Amino acid sequence: MEEEDSATPHPAFPPIKAYILDISGERVMNTPVIHPNWDLPPASATDGYSLEITAKDADSLREAAASIPAGTSIAVTFLPGEDPAARLAATKTVRELGFEPMPHFSARRITSQEEFETYLNAVVSEAGVKRCFVIAGDPSEPEGPFADSSALIDTGAFERAGIEVIGIGGHPEGHPNMTEEETFEVLAKKTANITARGMSPLIVTQFGFDTDRFLAWLKELRARGIDAPVRIGIPGPAGIKTLLRFAARCGVGASASVMSKYGISITKLIGTAGPDKMVDAMAAQLGAEHGRVRLHFYPFGGIAKTVEWVNEYARRH
Repeated sequence: MEEEDSATPHPAFPPIKAYILDISGERVMNTPVIHPNWDLPPASATDGYSLEITAKDADSLREAAASIPAGTSIAVTFLPGEDPAARLAATKTVRELGFEPMPHFSARRITSQEEFETYLNAVVSEAGVKRCFVIAGDPSEPEGPFADSSALIDTGAFERAGIEVIGIGGHPEGHPNMTEEETFEVLAKKTANITARGMSPLIVTQFGFDTDRFLAWLKELRARGIDAPVRIGIPGPAGIKTLLRFAARCGVGASASVMSKYGISITKLIGTAGPDKMVDAMAAQLGAEHGRVRLHFYPFGGIAKTVEWVNEYARRH
């Protein structure tokens, strides 16, 4: 979510000039790095993009680092069965490589307040974390005291730790346990709560293939007065079967008509597909009514392949 400034403000694709800070807060570079100044236009639709990695992807990120803009926001997921030490190590790697780490916190997977604050304080003190992403998580029943992401936010631990940005999930294709109206109500409450606590809310959506659905959801979000910046989830290039498998696992709509618009025929599952058509459509159709928007890539086909696609897209546009 970060890119350099251009000439005139643009409401849709927003890029903050900032500097890489070490853990003490001292500047360690005196040249600006890419941070999201949400009021300035990008040179390309992919400017200021962010990425998502798992703890296992640290080596792949290291190999691709030279091709990723300094200061790029990189989320570190919170998956079941992972060792917290591995997540911490991945978060530290993100920072060491000159990127902006955004570790996930999965509320229902956290077994105690102590576990929560221990991990939070570790990523802050050891990786200079200023941004966190909070989700409820997949378990139907919480494994500890936190039933949802709001319960984590309400502890006050994030602002006490010095966190500046809290990411929360957006669901353009609906939520399995809430009506559409309820999803917007929850987003409104969370963004207001985060702001009242002195932090900045950021909405990051689940990935999807349907540009029209995303654009309609963004218009409704803004019409309801929710003006937080949004990162739209984009599937990175991957094998077609891989993309469909992730879609099924995550409850993402992948009908024949939607996939056709994306550039995939579900009768021909051999080969790979990239988000060219989807990003082109986003770039062409995003306007003031959609508010501040950037792209967040889920690298289902691997970090290197996603970064290569982003760089090639930027060169062509």
